[in-house]
Order: sequence, then C-alpha cells, then structure tokens
Amino acid sequence: MADDCCSGKGEAIAELGRVAEQRRVLVIVMIINTMMFAAEFGGGLLARSSSLMADSVDMFGDAVVYALSLYALDRGARWHAGAALAKGAIILVFGAAVTIEIVDKMRNGIAPSSTLMLGFGGVALAANLICLALLWRFRRGEVNMSSSFECSRNDVVSNVGVLIAAGFVAATESVWPDILVGAAIAVIFLRSGWRVLTGAAAAWKAA
Repeated sequence: MADDCCSGKGEAIAELGRVAEQRRVLVIVMIINTMMFAAEFGGGLLARSSSLMADSVDMFGDAVVYALSLYALDRGARWHAGAALAKGAIILVFGAAVTIEIVDKMRNGIAPSSTLMLGFGGVALAANLICLALLWRFRRGEVNMSSSFECSRNDVVSNVGVLIAAGFVAATESVWPDILVGAAIAVIFLRSGWRVLTGAAAAWKAA
C-alpha cells in the first residue's frame, strides 16, 4: 500500500513537472513570436514584400496559438482538443488572408527590396529555429503541444521560403518570386490548418 502511494505521488509530481516545463517553453515562444511579428511586419511594409508580411502575420497568429495552448495546458483533454481546434481555424484564416494579399499583389505589386527581405527574413528564421528547438521534445505529445510544434515547424519553412524569394528578387528584379513564395506559404497554412483541425476533432470526440 505504501509503495502504491509513493508511486502515485511520484507520477503526480512528474506530471506537474512536465506541465511546468511546457508552460515555461510556451511563454518563451509566445514572447519571441510577438516581438518578431512587430519587427517583421514593419520590415515587410518597408520592403513592400508580401511574403515578409505574410510571415509576420503568421507569427502573430502563432503568438495567439501559444496563448491558447497556455490556457488549455493544465486543463483536461477536451480543453486541449478545443485549443487545437482554435489553432487550426486560425491557421486556415491566415492562409485565406495570404491568398487575398497575393491576388492583390498580382494586380498592383512592384518588386520588393531584396536586401530588407534578406535581413528581416534571416532574423525571423533564427527566432523560429529557437522556438522549434524548444518545442522539439513535445512534437509527439498530446494534441495541444504537438499542434504548437506544427505551427513552429511551418514558420521555419516559411522563413526559408522568404529568403529564397529574396535571392530570386535580387537576381531578377521581379515581383514574381515574392508572389510565388507567398502562394506557397498560403498552401502550407491551409494544409496544416486542415491537418490540425482533423486531429483535434478526433481528440475532441475521444474526450
């Protein structure tokens, strides 16, 4: 009986430790994404880059996502699934917003500043690699944390795309690399949003 009691306490303490660690990581990545949203959005305006602005808006969405994750962290499985559902919806909304921006850029756009794209895109990539490293251990955990990892991984892919676009804009002095990368980011958003939603819906039913 005493052994069972000690074992139960040990498991409870270990679980509390895991939740505390998750909370610390989520707070850090939320702060990083909020700061980078402001910096990268300003850079996107200066550079007149659709892909930079799309990437920055994604960072703002991720800050909201991490806040939802924090809210659901010490609650039950249904709260976790609900937070993941909200994340999936946010990702889909930003995918649609990027698509609208791309259509407008195709009609009225001019070539962005490749130098500013490289500078701000490089800083954003470094920030998101830090977030990805912090979330790596939770990538196969419960749906709340694994969906947070999914958001961070998408950010890294988007950042690399922005840097590739900047290189092609510099080489061609054309708006099209920026448009094409923005379109790729939109596809990633929509695909990822659907995947998070379907996984969260299954978790919601199970809960």
